[in-house]
Amino acid sequence: MDKIKIGFVGVGAMGQCAHLKNYAVISECEVTAIAELREELGRKVAARYGVPNVYHSYEDMLANEQLDGIVASQPFTRHGTLIPEVLKAGIPVFTEKPLAGSIESGERILSAVEKAGTWLMVGYHKRSDPATMHTKAEIERMKQTKELGNLRYVRITMPPGDWAAGGFADMITSNDPLPHLEEDPKPADMDEETYKKYLGFVNYYIHQINLMRYLLGEPYKVEYADPSEVLLAARSESGITGTIEMSPYQTTVDWHESALIAFERGYIRLCLPAPLAINRPGQVEIFRDTGNGNPETIRPTLPWVSAMKQQAVNFISAIKGETKPPCEAAEALEDLKIARDYIKMLTGK
Repeated sequence: MDKIKIGFVGVGAMGQCAHLKNYAVISECEVTAIAELREELGRKVAARYGVPNVYHSYEDMLANEQLDGIVASQPFTRHGTLIPEVLKAGIPVFTEKPLAGSIESGERILSAVEKAGTWLMVGYHKRSDPATMHTKAEIERMKQTKELGNLRYVRITMPPGDWAAGGFADMITSNDPLPHLEEDPKPADMDEETYKKYLGFVNYYIHQINLMRYLLGEPYKVEYADPSEVLLAARSESGITGTIEMSPYQTTVDWHESALIAFERGYIRLCLPAPLAINRPGQVEIFRDTGNGNPETIRPTLPWVSAMKQQAVNFISAIKGETKPPCEAAEALEDLKIARDYIKMLTGK
């Protein structure tokens, strides 16, 4: 198969620093076009990354390019307005998380995906971290072998910290004014105050909502919302307890995100780096105490690949039909529903 041809809809901060810089170094693909409303920015970004064609609008790009996939890095509060239009191209699309700013907008996107006969990959990059991929494989293997007994508990902790880790240091800027962008309508079941709280939660913690399902390997429901907004407690379909500690403390420089996956006779501990850290995977620690008098702790050495880079590789691989996208629209919609249940339990609205 020839190189996969990718077009970018938007090359702002995340478009450049989380995505384009990674696609630009993947030998199996070629970024052939950029659509950017800020024309000076589009030209400057294209010049740095060797992208041959620049368009003012995604409509012009789609009308003039033969693309295999689209990366649309846009504010998620306009996904419901923009992404269904982009999906009309009938080719795979990648967007950042969350799927949308409301369940209604998410359902609109899912309907557009089905109508277009393609798929949409949502950017839950933590699933693409080599450490998470290793952890997931070990969880599934241990479920089969029962070497550590049954899975009992999953705890995810993510205190606020420096999520950028210098990742915007090489971001290209311009003097273009920020254009006015149409946003999705506010959902009917939330007032302004509740909607603002919902958007804040999904913007920051939807990764952990998604990661919980991935590690459990099954759906779950919110059971408790701590009034101090530190803790979310959940129970999975088969009865496994899960907790998300959202803000037990904060850091100014470091990033302390982790997950504990506890079995009856051991655990897997997953530690993840800041989202924009480059050339750096997470870390995995596996503790086994099978009762034979020789407990052991294993810390595998993982490849020097960041989650964002591997995520780009995974999107290209899925377009080629070699693998499935790590997270598609239908599952990402469930994250919006979990978030809504949490906010409703927290606020009563």
